[in-house]
Amino acid sequence: MVQKTAEQVFIPLTVGGGIREVKDVDQLLRAGADKVSINTAAIKRPELIDEISARFGNQVLVLSVDARRADSPSGYEVTTHGGRNSGGMDALEWMREAVNRGAGEILLNSMDADGTRDGFDLEMIRAARSVVSVPIIASGGAGKLEDFAAALDAGADALLAASVFHFGTFTISAVKEFLAASGYSVRR
Repeated sequence: MVQKTAEQVFIPLTVGGGIREVKDVDQLLRAGADKVSINTAAIKRPELIDEISARFGNQVLVLSVDARRADSPSGYEVTTHGGRNSGGMDALEWMREAVNRGAGEILLNSMDADGTRDGFDLEMIRAARSVVSVPIIASGGAGKLEDFAAALDAGADALLAASVFHFGTFTISAVKEFLAASGYSVRR
């Protein structure tokens, strides 16, 4: 599937799911992926981050962090399985550790905002930005065009949205046009 997608899509392709070893990354890159995203496997074995980064460079590695508000030192905890299970880790401490180990980007999905269409979790984005300098991709909560700009203002470098596109609320072009007209740098 990755190979067929890479042959048809001419934008950077990040692939995640089921990556447990360095050899999985090698196979995905050879199939046409530009980057890989890991989550649960890194929580179970943080050394995987070191191994992938050492072999392929940190520009290949995106750490996916599904976080929610919780009673933890930062107020956010890491979750797995779509937010159903606690990862038993403070989200900000985990992001800091992962970047120190070699994660080149953070895909930050607010499990509290995901699917609500009430806007990105701006507090969570600001908190993440305060502890990591790598690019942050904000995910979870987009509902109106202004939400995209607010997430960028909060410290996100890139944005991920799903339901607003799946259900036709907006087109990707409409979001890009809105952001460009509002003075944000947009890849065309």
